[in-house]
Amino acid sequence: IIKKNLAKFSKYCIYKISLWIQTQTINLTMVTREEKKEFCSTNGYVKYAGVHLVIEVWKAKNLSSLPLIEKALRQAVDACGATLLKIDLHQFSPSGGISGVAIIQESHISIHTWPEYQYAAIDIFVCGEVDPYKAIPVLKEYFGSDNMQIAELKRGIL
Repeated sequence: IIKKNLAKFSKYCIYKISLWIQTQTINLTMVTREEKKEFCSTNGYVKYAGVHLVIEVWKAKNLSSLPLIEKALRQAVDACGATLLKIDLHQFSPSGGISGVAIIQESHISIHTWPEYQYAAIDIFVCGEVDPYKAIPVLKEYFGSDNMQIAELKRGIL
């Protein structure tokens, strides 16, 4: 009788242990299947850290106006769908030139102006789904110039 019951008890224990192991495997699988947020970009063929626009602006206006440059940066950030964290600007004398950066969650937009030459150098570096080209019309409006040269770099090809 003891041998017969021991065999049934053993089978029952093995059954319960196997159910417990299956539960643990399911829980582990659920943890490993969680989606990981991706901050890189892709064009369908190549994966890269981000897009970097290097922008030259000639015959530009408003290059010594801190309030207008701050507004331009804010609107450029909004236009391309980025998340603004902070803007920091500095004005130089005697020229009135301005250097500054809009720090965004997705990287940055920076500007350096030379009012005496009616020239500005602007960088827009973004990652993820942000579209830096949507900031171009904003920059044209604020700096009153269509005289721009834009170069695109794909940074950090992975």
